[in-house]
Amino acid sequence: MTARILRIGDDIIAVHAIVTEDGVTLIDAGLSGDLRMLREALAVEGLSLDDIRGIVLTHGDADHIGVAERLRADHGVPVHIHEADAALATGRTPARGVKADAWKLGPSLGFLWVGIRRGALRTRHIADVRTISDGDVLELPGKPEIIAIPGHTPGSVAIRISAVDALFLGDAITTRHVLTGVGGARLAPFSNDSEQTRQSLERLRDLPERRIFPGHGPEFRGTADDLLAALG
Repeated sequence: MTARILRIGDDIIAVHAIVTEDGVTLIDAGLSGDLRMLREALAVEGLSLDDIRGIVLTHGDADHIGVAERLRADHGVPVHIHEADAALATGRTPARGVKADAWKLGPSLGFLWVGIRRGALRTRHIADVRTISDGDVLELPGKPEIIAIPGHTPGSVAIRISAVDALFLGDAITTRHVLTGVGGARLAPFSNDSEQTRQSLERLRDLPERRIFPGHGPEFRGTADDLLAALG
């Protein structure tokens, strides 16, 4: 079986599964009400929740930790997150209170409605995580490589999976601003430090992967160099 990417969810809040002959690696875990959606998407591929070998989180915000604790507690799936975001994901530190950079009523209400429908008001923090660091290559399907890109949060990471020609950037960037509806690659909203994010993304220069996935918005087709040029 050739490794492939299974996109679960939508352009507002997406989850990605790396499917290989050795099982599945989940990149981020959506919202707390997404378990049924995940189960159904895997079933279409002839897979189940028991095929998930691990979850790798791009950062620790509520719309990315989603079903991670359910999978850890009920199915024994290990959850990996950068050490700098471990306290955020486990609830030992409170959720961030970063203000939006811009918003429009329609898209903002749409984002809010999707969040409520998919369980954003029922965040379940992760009881136990495995911390990861810059440069780690995890023994999970697809061999995810961790590249620290702090800025959106202190522990934000890029997840490089060469087997599927892809980089997963979480909320370092967006290709569809959830609060304005504006498309195109840009730095994501709700960042602790947007300038630090921009500097962190420079670490991705010269990487050959040509598929880039944000946590919100459609896939960006091109290399990291192309992305950085689009960000301006």
